[in-house]
Amino acid sequence: MQQRQGYQAVEKLRETLDEKYLWEVILLYAGESFKTYTGLPFTYEVRKGRNGDYTRELWIDRRENSKSLALSSVLLALRNIKKVGTVVDRPKALGDIRGVSYIYGMFYRFGLIDVPDTARQKMKFTGYIFRRKETKEINFQPHCVDSTKPENLISYTNIEVDGIVTFRGNSFRDAPSHGYADMTDFRLDKLWSADTGSLSSGSAVWTGSGWTGQPLMMKWPKEVKAHMNMTEKAKADDELVEVIYACMDGYVYFLDLRTGEKTRDPLYLGYTFKGAGALDPRGYPIMYVGAGYNSNEGTAKVFVVNLLDCSVMYTFGDNDEFSLRGSLSFFDGSALVDAETDTLIYPGENGILYLIRLNTKYDLNSGTLSIDPGRTVKWRYYGTRSSTESFWLGMEDSAAIYKGYIFMTDNGGNLMCLDLNTLQLVWVQDTLDDSNSTPVLEIEKGHLYLYVSTSFRLGWRSYDTATVPVWKIDAETGEIVWHTDYECTTDDGVSGGVQSTIACGKNSLANYIYVTVAKTSDNASGVLACLRKSDGSKAWEDSSSYAWSSPVCVYNKDGSGKVLYCNSTGDIRLLDGKTGKQEDVLSVSEGVIEASPAVYDNYAVVGTRDCKIWGIRLQ
Repeated sequence: MQQRQGYQAVEKLRETLDEKYLWEVILLYAGESFKTYTGLPFTYEVRKGRNGDYTRELWIDRRENSKSLALSSVLLALRNIKKVGTVVDRPKALGDIRGVSYIYGMFYRFGLIDVPDTARQKMKFTGYIFRRKETKEINFQPHCVDSTKPENLISYTNIEVDGIVTFRGNSFRDAPSHGYADMTDFRLDKLWSADTGSLSSGSAVWTGSGWTGQPLMMKWPKEVKAHMNMTEKAKADDELVEVIYACMDGYVYFLDLRTGEKTRDPLYLGYTFKGAGALDPRGYPIMYVGAGYNSNEGTAKVFVVNLLDCSVMYTFGDNDEFSLRGSLSFFDGSALVDAETDTLIYPGENGILYLIRLNTKYDLNSGTLSIDPGRTVKWRYYGTRSSTESFWLGMEDSAAIYKGYIFMTDNGGNLMCLDLNTLQLVWVQDTLDDSNSTPVLEIEKGHLYLYVSTSFRLGWRSYDTATVPVWKIDAETGEIVWHTDYECTTDDGVSGGVQSTIACGKNSLANYIYVTVAKTSDNASGVLACLRKSDGSKAWEDSSSYAWSSPVCVYNKDGSGKVLYCNSTGDIRLLDGKTGKQEDVLSVSEGVIEASPAVYDNYAVVGTRDCKIWGIRLQ
């Protein structure tokens, strides 16, 4: 418990730079290894006085003699981060402070600052750097207006109480890439591939990686890896980033991002996994992954997996009597975990939102991990258009969350804002059709907006063509700010429109969003559209075969950005984010790529329907 509280203090310090968390973090890291700007190693200790209380000094141990560093000096440097910014090019930039060379090394390891590449090479160490998160804090008081009153589209709701690391990276669903790509040639190169397989269930055969199919990636701390069932080579590699990929053949694969080598044996769970799954955002070695279809093993369910030994700690969701969809219990969405309350938040295609208190116990040093799921809250709803033939109940998307409010689309054409504390609907917007696009949140000029689209399910609105809008929504009221419409065709079971999740541009691409729209002129074609956030007007479009795969924005350190996406003829396309200029096209499959890639620094990973996982280098 004390270890967990310590790491929570680190997270709080990173997010807020609040001095009240600093002392706890200093105590947590006492005795750990640090390096100065020039690469000189040091440690520090905190001693107790005669009364048994800690003194407010840090004793730096670099050579034979120790020297003291006053807490007041560390506090002064902390305050200066707000003036300097998160990238600090040299120690003196934090101020003319006694001992600042040591404070600089401490702040880097705490994850409060970033450093230039030249310094980063000298300051490498084998532990884990907690990266500071971008603060996204605005005044937010959601409410409905006449057009978004819940009763317009939802007949009733019920509650049952019994007793990032995720799709698109975080609770805003706006971070499918990590770090910077450092591209110079703007070229895509095949690095490695790994084989997957297929799984049969009745008459259905599921192959490779499907929609949404995004891999997860984690650079585990050395202390965590020491207790994992990894290969010794993987444990010894301090730079290892592990790719964790749940696929439709019933396996979860574990691979080295740089080489594609196995970091451990695949985990066979025996169910088709279409969604990405999720890792615990606290850094705990836990995976949450839901099956997207029934199998010969039984009815689909959610698995909570201990990634120390790959054992299954808990399952839920199968044959839930609270569901209004009978025995259907598919889970294509990617879960979120509220770290402060230790609560798993998981919407399902069975029409239930699960809130489960996990009661997690994790000891980093001994390598022991357990959960004891306790109080479970379930929420369900019924739409005014809901039926067994069309406008079905259930959520296939991954929910977005801000300040205790969850945003979800559903199979029945409803975009819902739900208060997670009261479980009352705040507003509901009509999305016209079966909506699988995950809502993406964006703060613009101190106000929260949401970008989302929908698909075209054959026969629900038309048997010919139908309008598929891309919406910008006021997240506070649910009102439509603007919409840009596409006329789409469709197939039964292979829908047109938007199956993907919108990418919100940042840095040099901050004025744009990117969305793949399928089956725009015929059943084989589609576009990647770049739309302006201000009014939805089209900046440019890239036409190719249709895509269900979600686009990813990739950035160099100077903020310049490219857009990467995959299509239904096996191509990975790299475009300039501002102009739409085609930089490169790499063919990796003769079939469909439905899965969405994830990018870590210069490496992209994506799976294909023809049973391959590809590692791609962005040059």
